[in-house]
Amino acid sequence: MTVLAVNGSPRKGGNTSIMLGWVLEEIEKEGFRTELFQVGGENVRGCRACGGCGKLNEYRCVQDDAVNVFIKKARDAEALVIGSPVYFSDITPETKCVIDRLGFVDLNNGNALRRKPGAAVVVARRAGHVHSYDSINHLFGITQMLTVGSRYWNLGVALEEGSVSADQEARDTMRVLGQNMAWLLKKLGS
Repeated sequence: MTVLAVNGSPRKGGNTSIMLGWVLEEIEKEGFRTELFQVGGENVRGCRACGGCGKLNEYRCVQDDAVNVFIKKARDAEALVIGSPVYFSDITPETKCVIDRLGFVDLNNGNALRRKPGAAVVVARRAGHVHSYDSINHLFGITQMLTVGSRYWNLGVALEEGSVSADQEARDTMRVLGQNMAWLLKKLGS
């Protein structure tokens, strides 16, 4: 079983990546494979609502870029974790591309995401977490995924690159999130 995480931050080793790493570490401790996929900073395009994914009926978008690679991996994964920093009280454009295009492909190609666990992870300097968190969770709802939570909202507070490491509550929340994801995967597998 593989848990796939996507980093929507253009900073490959930044705060979002650090937080996703905490989640994946806990999942790996329970014997699951994990993969961190970098989409932030890539040259990706948003959904055009062209309906091409439904006409193709191949569980892919007609646009070929990093998001299309992620879509295939998401279909094959057992669970998803989507991470984004907060930009002007919302997710990054790359994260939005992932959500829109994955959602349309899934809805038009047999609902492969249905009943898979999904979790959102967001980090911001001070505010905008809740709206960003909701933006990601909306994908899970419309694709019939099971939303996984933690002991608090899945968020961290940081400004400078790497400074989320000082947010002990974020670290603890991400660890519990990883443990909850692994627990649910075990329950679904039995």
